Amino acid sequence: RKAQIAAIRRSSGDLVLNVDSDTTLASDVIRKLALKMQDSAIGAAMGQLTASNRSDTWLTRLIDMEYWLACNEERAAQARFGAVMCCCGPCAMYRRSALLSLLDQYETQMFRGKPSDFGEDRHLTILMLEAGFRTEYVQDAIAATVVPDTLGPYLRQQLRWARSTFRDTLLLLRLLPGLDRYLTLDVIGQNLGPLLLTVTVLAGLAQLALTGTV
Repeated sequence: RKAQIAAIRRSSGDLVLNVDSDTTLASDVIRKLALKMQDSAIGAAMGQLTASNRSDTWLTRLIDMEYWLACNEERAAQARFGAVMCCCGPCAMYRRSALLSLLDQYETQMFRGKPSDFGEDRHLTILMLEAGFRTEYVQDAIAATVVPDTLGPYLRQQLRWARSTFRDTLLLLRLLPGLDRYLTLDVIGQNLGPLLLTVTVLAGLAQLALTGTV
């Protein structure tokens, strides 16, 4: 995060593109994102993510499918109502003037009494929404990123992302009254689903332990 902030403060263009080190952009990504950002009401826009190592293992194939659904169903639906909830780190373009006004809040974010070191993309997106900007998704701006090919790294990644989602949802709640009602439904579903799954698994294990049946 500190490296990102240092780069933003040294930048001079109207737009800032954030790209992960393991991500490869299609040749037209910058042009397509910049065209979307011509609307001054938009503070950030993300491209479509794919798995560059999709063919490596069964897990990378599933993650590539997961990315397609996350981008072309979830993010596309959120963009329809003007508020993509997380402009993903591998490929996201920001309006520099808006970024500069938010950097102090971004840099000083704390979690459990310590400076935050995860969830940069989601928190920066929420700060953009809080400042009154729209956030968008550009389907044909394709970015290919390396995804975990074994379960251990994948589960650690998902745990980190889940922490970010639940933490920043608390910040998002105060914004929901000013956004479309669909987005309230989306946030409830996104956070309630994992909790219901946890309750279901625990109830199943309890039934097996107490009754010997499933």
